[in-house]
Amino acid sequence: MKRRHKHALPDVSESDVMPTEHESVLTQHSELIDEIKETADKLARDGATRGDLKILSRALRELRYAFKVFTPYRRQRKVTVFGSARTSPDHPAYKQATLFGQRMAEEGWMSLTGAGGGIMEGAHVGSGKEMAMGVNIMLPFEQEANYVINNDDKLVHLKYFFTRKLLFVKEVHAVASFPGGFGTQDECFETLTLVQTGKRDLMPIICIDEPGGTYWSEWVKFIEENLLSNGLICPEDRSLYKVTDDVDEAVEEIMGFYSVYNSLRYVRGKLVLRLHRDPNEQFVERLNDEFGDIIEAGRIEKTTVHKLEADDEHLKDLSRIAFQFDRKSIGRLRQMIDLINDELGEDEADID
Repeated sequence: MKRRHKHALPDVSESDVMPTEHESVLTQHSELIDEIKETADKLARDGATRGDLKILSRALRELRYAFKVFTPYRRQRKVTVFGSARTSPDHPAYKQATLFGQRMAEEGWMSLTGAGGGIMEGAHVGSGKEMAMGVNIMLPFEQEANYVINNDDKLVHLKYFFTRKLLFVKEVHAVASFPGGFGTQDECFETLTLVQTGKRDLMPIICIDEPGGTYWSEWVKFIEENLLSNGLICPEDRSLYKVTDDVDEAVEEIMGFYSVYNSLRYVRGKLVLRLHRDPNEQFVERLNDEFGDIIEAGRIEKTTVHKLEADDEHLKDLSRIAFQFDRKSIGRLRQMIDLINDELGEDEADID
């Protein structure tokens, strides 16, 4: 018999996933639109080249349309799936991706992929059309969208990799990387970089091998022998990713992360963690004792919703703790969230 977390509902995401920083006052939509117009006018005054203007114009149009497509699904939790487009349907990694997409759909999660073949197709086969989203890249040799997501309203076609990569990390709540080539490695390392530097909220990053596979276990050896041993990353940074060849373990890693923890926001210099369960004072004291090294000043304290982070009506009644985070110990922050989930999460019994 094994124990697993009682999972949070899939539709309790914050409406705006990636941005965490709030100013002292809320900027109105009209002001932000005026800023965009002002920037466009400055381009004319700067004498921007035609090539630069084409890049800016296309990127803005791509993102505007993509945001329009994603907006109705913002509260629905999603996982990005990376992996090779060359993996054949009879390959164990393809079958693993299919099983992963299926298991996540059963939990109420959507699967976002690059919409191509191989691993991307496998994840969509598992999730099914209703729970699939895609951001296809238009290449000189024309990458076709896979048959599951092709012609679907939840598919976006993009010219630029940088707009596509933004959507891969901005619009989701977890990332799962399967074996792949340069693109998969690039996407995995970029996601880790964004999370490690605090440019993207903490989220589970899972590297999934085929059963008995060594693609990601060999990657871990590289990380530990070349990055960790040379002091290029901190030991705590290893908490930011998980390597496994077990789909159930991968799914549990994602579900467990959101079993108590919901999301975070910075409000007037303090980091606010929003939780589905209310910690007692004794547990808060324990957090202060065990994670005092990441507190810049003051203490971890329970708090209530602030008007600057009350933009999500469905999250306003969640419990909250807040403290002045040093903004660099992201691995340790992940370890604190793991402790919160482990200690405050309700366990349910599963039979092997």
